[in-house]
Amino acid sequence: MKNFDFIAKKKVFYIITLVLLVAGLVSFFVRGFNIDIDFAGGTEASLDIGKEVTVAERDAIREIVLENLDDKSKYSSVEKSAADANMVIIKTNQLTADEKAKIFDALTERYGLDVKDFDSYESQSATLGKETTATAIKTSVIAVILMLVYITFRFQFTSGLASVLCLVFNLYVMFTLYSLFQIPLNSNVIAACLTILGYSINATIIIFDRIRENLKSDKNFAKAANDGVHQTFWRSINTTVTTLLTIGMIYIFGVEAIRNFALPLIVGIVAGLFSSVCLASPIWGDLRKLFKVDAKKD
Repeated sequence: MKNFDFIAKKKVFYIITLVLLVAGLVSFFVRGFNIDIDFAGGTEASLDIGKEVTVAERDAIREIVLENLDDKSKYSSVEKSAADANMVIIKTNQLTADEKAKIFDALTERYGLDVKDFDSYESQSATLGKETTATAIKTSVIAVILMLVYITFRFQFTSGLASVLCLVFNLYVMFTLYSLFQIPLNSNVIAACLTILGYSINATIIIFDRIRENLKSDKNFAKAANDGVHQTFWRSINTTVTTLLTIGMIYIFGVEAIRNFALPLIVGIVAGLFSSVCLASPIWGDLRKLFKVDAKKD
């Protein structure tokens, strides 16, 4: 990697980025999103089936739920509880009294359940879901704005804008995965978004800091930027790999609910590595040209 010119290869990185953006856009329109009840409103039932919820049992329960829904689109998910191996969590859009009775009767017949086995049955209104959605959007927007202000204060507006564009790209890739694999969009997405925002911006700032130091002795931005990426390259790789090893273990050994959170996080972190190493510096350089930033201002 010593002789690889990241700035000279920016067209390749831009093409890869464009392909990912188009793939995401197509998926958003064709497949859409699997909106969980956290955002859309609906019902959540927790019940103890008296034995471990294996993949086979989870699939069987999913079939029971689908068979007894008048509208199949009401189905959201069936997950094994992270707290109790015998507990299953069923999520759907709002059920009618008839649908609820048919589902519970079928489950009772299969597993020999009684009233005490139904740990909880909760309804969440669409209004509460809208409030959760609004909170998620506001939280992400505020985080991005504060990062833009901080990076502009520490470096320049152009570097701050480049960082924000990379952050948006990272989140875009993560949401593309949610759409492609129809992973339920629930409150975990807020934590995933903020984790990716905070994690990826750290690597970008370190690279920008090296570029700024290099510009003090060499006013050629392309050379200073390329040197800065190389000086921090293995640090970025090592940090990302270490993080992925931890999250990878969570994904492998965790229950479905945790895996649904870990997988987008893994993709977002990988996207963050790509954007920090391959996109951030070229975008900063192009924005400097666009805004006619003079080297003397560094």
